[in-house]
Amino acid sequence: MIFTLHRYIFRELFRVFLLTTIALTLALSTGLMFRPIEEYGVGPGQMLRLLGYFLPITLTFVLPMAALFAGALVYGRLAYDRELDACRASGIGLMALVYPGMFLAVMVSISTLVMSFNVAPNFVRRAERAVKANARQILFRNVQRRGHYDIKTDGNRYVVYADRTRPAHNTLEGVIIVKQRTDRITELVTARAARIDIDTYSRYYDIGITALDSREFDEYRQADVGRVSFSSRMPSLLEDNIRFQTIDRIKEIRADPLAFYPLHQRALEARTQLLIELLAQDIRHVMAHTEDYYELVAPDRVVLLSVGAVTVDPGEKWRLELGGPIRLLELDSHRQKLICEWNSDAGSLYFDDQRIDGTLDLVLRLPTWDRGGGVSNIAERHVIKELAVPPHLAAQAPEENLLAAIRSCDRRVAKPSDILLQMRNELDYRIRRTMSEIFSETHSKLVLGLGCIPLILTGIALGILLRGGHLLSAFGASSIPAGALIIFIVAGKDLVKNPATPVSTGIFVMWAGLAILSVLTLVVYRKVTRV
Repeated sequence: MIFTLHRYIFRELFRVFLLTTIALTLALSTGLMFRPIEEYGVGPGQMLRLLGYFLPITLTFVLPMAALFAGALVYGRLAYDRELDACRASGIGLMALVYPGMFLAVMVSISTLVMSFNVAPNFVRRAERAVKANARQILFRNVQRRGHYDIKTDGNRYVVYADRTRPAHNTLEGVIIVKQRTDRITELVTARAARIDIDTYSRYYDIGITALDSREFDEYRQADVGRVSFSSRMPSLLEDNIRFQTIDRIKEIRADPLAFYPLHQRALEARTQLLIELLAQDIRHVMAHTEDYYELVAPDRVVLLSVGAVTVDPGEKWRLELGGPIRLLELDSHRQKLICEWNSDAGSLYFDDQRIDGTLDLVLRLPTWDRGGGVSNIAERHVIKELAVPPHLAAQAPEENLLAAIRSCDRRVAKPSDILLQMRNELDYRIRRTMSEIFSETHSKLVLGLGCIPLILTGIALGILLRGGHLLSAFGASSIPAGALIIFIVAGKDLVKNPATPVSTGIFVMWAGLAILSVLTLVVYRKVTRV
């Protein structure tokens, strides 16, 4: 008889639980899709796919609330209809009748833990791939809808405007490309057309834009440049968030912080600044101790450089200012022929981005040039692109030992700039913050998952105690402990993120919320058994 009774109660619980889960999941999943729809312009087909990918994320929060609602509603109805009194009159104890609800609570607790630690992060990655696999359509759809598309990187921002789109040919027509750095327009390119190329990698997607028949405008000049290319990495939607990392990934990040993509990007920025300052130090050493030129190598030529002074730009990262007199010799790649000799009083040498294989651009302002044989003149400026970092400097900041190289930058550079020291400190701060977020997210997920059991049991008990009122009043009352637990979790996470507070304080607050909820559950059940 008791088995039949348990099956009957559990069937009622599961029916209400399932219907509530479906309704809440659909509502919340639709809300989660607003950001990719608004920011990336995904189409209807992608919307349906994203809805499926976001289901496990919303289930993490929906399952406890659906089970709480089901427990309060079903047991409240059983108490209101005097079915529980009839069972107790037959000699069946109240706690025996709670077993189906306890089974549902344990099942939801385990499901929530599995969802939050494993299933949801995996589906986040699938959602990322679903959106980025259609990166080309997203770009063209944004241009068609808004007239432009933003391509953002850590160092630069490109805004691409176009009059017409030709998705079938991967081209844009009537193109204007605005390049910005730190909210300042540094370059503007107009082009008859631009070709779009998408390169797919395991963790990210690169968008390449090649402008054809283009004209370039910047602070120094305007000139026809023919073909010019830009590339950028698509930003992450959710994957680059500690909240959506699997247990294995969390262990990997704890062992190597730079395995986390946002930290790796910060490290590359600091590495680039370290390399530019090592380069400045190396050029000064060569100029002071030898009468030789400093050698830089491009794919099609060798550059020999002599400068009067070299300083790290204090206002812009990854940049050196060159002071006169500057003499530059361009040789062919085999060093057999002098292409041109340049002389100037001012110039700059800088990295345009922070890739691990990034190259340097060299600019001479108002230089005079001499090709020999009496052929000479003056130019507005001279630019040499794709100069390789000297190998002996790159070896001081290898990718496999990147963090140690950045942290020891004050020993590698005699007088590191404020920019470099700030980057190093910022990286260390973000690493500490990421480690704190790992502790915070791990413990908050554990508290939320384990808290499902006392939370649902409290809802069942309140449903029995409040049987004289409206059936939903028990759910409303049981939502108060749920809200209190969420407050403890959020407060604990905020304390963990606060650098002035020990991490243990935030962890203690989270688990204190679970402990208080458990004590409340025992108190409520003690009162229920006495009714």
